[in-house]
Amino acid sequence: MSLRSPSEYRQSLRDGRKIHYRGARVEDVTIHPALRIAVDHAAIDYEMAEDPSTRDLATVSLPDGRRISRYYHIPGSAQDLRDRSTLIEKATARGGTLVVLIKEIGTDALFALHIVASQMDRLLGTGYLKRVESFCSRCRDQDLALAVAQTDVKGDRSLSPSEQDHPDYYVHKVRETSEGIVVRGAKIHTSVSVNANEIIVLPTRALQEKDRDYAVAFALPVATPGLTLIASPYGDSPKNAFEHPISSRHKMVETLTVFDDVFVPWERVFLNGEWQHAGVLAKAFVEFHRFTAVSYKLPLVDLLVGCGQLLSEINGIERAGHVREKMTWLVAYAETLRALTRMAAHECRVLDPGVAVPSVLLVNLAKWHFASNYHRAVSLVQDLSGGLLVTGPGEEDVQAPEVGDYIRKFLGGRKGVSAETRLKAMNLVRDLTASEFGGYQEVLAVHAEGSIEAEKLTIYREADVRRCRALAMQLAGINEEIK
Repeated sequence: MSLRSPSEYRQSLRDGRKIHYRGARVEDVTIHPALRIAVDHAAIDYEMAEDPSTRDLATVSLPDGRRISRYYHIPGSAQDLRDRSTLIEKATARGGTLVVLIKEIGTDALFALHIVASQMDRLLGTGYLKRVESFCSRCRDQDLALAVAQTDVKGDRSLSPSEQDHPDYYVHKVRETSEGIVVRGAKIHTSVSVNANEIIVLPTRALQEKDRDYAVAFALPVATPGLTLIASPYGDSPKNAFEHPISSRHKMVETLTVFDDVFVPWERVFLNGEWQHAGVLAKAFVEFHRFTAVSYKLPLVDLLVGCGQLLSEINGIERAGHVREKMTWLVAYAETLRALTRMAAHECRVLDPGVAVPSVLLVNLAKWHFASNYHRAVSLVQDLSGGLLVTGPGEEDVQAPEVGDYIRKFLGGRKGVSAETRLKAMNLVRDLTASEFGGYQEVLAVHAEGSIEAEKLTIYREADVRRCRALAMQLAGINEEIK
């Protein structure tokens, strides 16, 4: 098997995994009233692999004729990265601007593991690359869904892992056996974990020698004994498609992921005490994942542009000077993000063992540009739409004989635009910008794939400031060294 059907994917989730949601054990995530929406959303990836219109984008042919998910194709060139970015963009658009992430994030981790394992094997004489390649082949051949648990709960952030009040604020090794290691601790913000097959665990930060036991990376099936997922209920309020055209059909769930003395076989261990490489691995993953992030933000910024234009026309204000100014800003915001994303792929570098890495500088510029301007983009679209976003009637009122005619009489837009059309457009903008889903997107803009401050630090570190400084000194006629 190299490709699974959507039904085979759903069936694979019925494995006895330990998930808790609002205080109750979830027996079957595929039929749970809230969590099944996340399962259906994730199935988009499997649907695209079967859809004739997207099959060539979503899959790749191997030399032996088998087809695999493009996500498992290790990028070796700028074109590979562009194709991956396009797939992420198309899948996210099909997901109503919510990233599918069921293979994107896991393969980001696998690419990083290939690079860092190769480095460790070369410098330390370890045998990690063979393990990574074997695990990657298994995931590829079985078309598995992957989650990544990276962010530790951290406790006191001013202290290192070994200095915390109790040792379990960061995931760590508690003992070794002849067959593997036993780990304990918890990770937070673990996306798509309730509906993945495997969880890849990575370190979250650079470590010191005293933190050696926290330098662990490994992979586990979600149904592994001792692994408990406590799912976030955010955004689970009842929704109908008229008032919530996006969030009624698309959802992603995050968990507090608890490791209670979980056994990991050696063949699934990819870092075990090599503390000097913990930060390297964390950073390598983040840079791949930020490229994924800016790729999946493209449909979101396109929709903001589209909503601004649509509501301006419905409200009859599209010719006003201030409206054109706001729309120009929105277009520039979206197209700058697209250009930076494409250039990040174009300016890639290939690292041993043949993995193409997007430009770190351009990826972080793209992510910083998106995140630091997102809230302004939202406010402009809300301004162009009007207050009806949060004061309009519900679907039941539109359908009610007693008041439906009033709504149709009074809430129409420009000539020829019905009240129902206007409300549908308003509800789309409300769901996108002024609902639980809208709040979710705003928090993701700030915190997902690394903070704005982390991106700014990376930009400054990666920029060739000394080249620019040398130019300034040359033109100023300065010959002495300035330290």
